[in-house]
Amino acid sequence: MNLIALPAFTDNYIWMLHDGHQALVVDPGESASVERTLDALDLMLAGILVTHHHGDHVGGLSALRPRLQGPIFGPARENIPQPFTPVNGGDVVELLGRRFEVIDVPGHTAGHIAYFHQPTEAAPLLFCGDTLFSGGCGRLFEGSAAQMHASLDALARLPGLTRVCCAHEYTLSNLKFARAVEPHNIDLQRYTAHCERLRAQGEPTLPSSIEQERRINPFMRCDQAEVVQSALAQGATHPDETAVFTALREWKNNFR
Repeated sequence: MNLIALPAFTDNYIWMLHDGHQALVVDPGESASVERTLDALDLMLAGILVTHHHGDHVGGLSALRPRLQGPIFGPARENIPQPFTPVNGGDVVELLGRRFEVIDVPGHTAGHIAYFHQPTEAAPLLFCGDTLFSGGCGRLFEGSAAQMHASLDALARLPGLTRVCCAHEYTLSNLKFARAVEPHNIDLQRYTAHCERLRAQGEPTLPSSIEQERRINPFMRCDQAEVVQSALAQGATHPDETAVFTALREWKNNFR
């Protein structure tokens, strides 16, 4: 299986997975980059996975439907352009002969979902939309801080080698914030240097991995002493993880 990050808009990625003959795409906010790649590689579009309803994730669905030869799966509790097959956490969908487990990850939106695939021949894959970013997490547009914290906890329990396929290239700005939260984190300093080299070469910083995020992402480290102290200094009402997460998310909303 081949995994490709297709740039879209200013900082989106539309993820494509293909076997040389058939392809699936995740969150096609626009169609042009998908169609160009399908044509260039002579691929049939066999299916689409959607994580949530925002326009930069579903805007290309209508234009792609004429060449789609398979289903569109999307969150049952969100307003996805019809027709599509609604799915909930705990469901399993099949595309390209592969099984994708659906995980409920509310927070960014109320019904946001993610897709987890564990192949036999490679590291697992996580398509997480705007829930988990490398070094950060999505804004809380519809869900609560407690929901997002629980969603990230669920993702943190996935195998460490899981490739994290986020939907935006926000990594460097997220890492700037992460260093303000946890300035003495050596893993974070090393990862920042690595990502800066990738971006200087015009390469994506993604996919990350679950293990990497456990080491450097402050939103997944709300039990670590330095993260807790930084959150308390920013007004966290209590050192418990949900209060720490809430303070971090508020801080990040206004961080420059």
